[in-house]
Amino acid sequence: MALDDLHVFSQLSTANISQRITISYNGAFGVLKHRLKQMFESVESLPDEESEGPAFRVHERLTVKYDREIPKVVVESEEATKTEEENNKKAEKVIHALLVSLFGDVKFGENGRLVISVDGNVAHLDKQSGNVESENEGLKERVRVAF
Repeated sequence: MALDDLHVFSQLSTANISQRITISYNGAFGVLKHRLKQMFESVESLPDEESEGPAFRVHERLTVKYDREIPKVVVESEEATKTEEENNKKAEKVIHALLVSLFGDVKFGENGRLVISVDGNVAHLDKQSGNVESENEGLKERVRVAF
């Protein structure tokens, strides 16, 4: 299962954490970079304009800087928080996955509506208002309760 699908198939969710650690380090900064390259492979040098001293990124997520004034290594990890748009997309995926697991044939219709087909009966679900339209009252009620 991919990390992005965790919320679809379980009640678990993911979050991003920003953290900064300062570590006393007396060795050569190049040796540290070399050792991290051996372990992680994806280590890229940063231009000196972005930082006060030598620095590099590990896996495009972790920044390692060397502070020249006080011999220390500063490790920073900054992750952007999810935007409301991303959260809405996640909610749509969850709703769609739930309805597919319950009814099987669920398609996206016009104006953001979902078209749910069960045994030849069709229901139209408006995701914004929660209104369900269907000629079959049983299907209409089942979709309304599921949503």
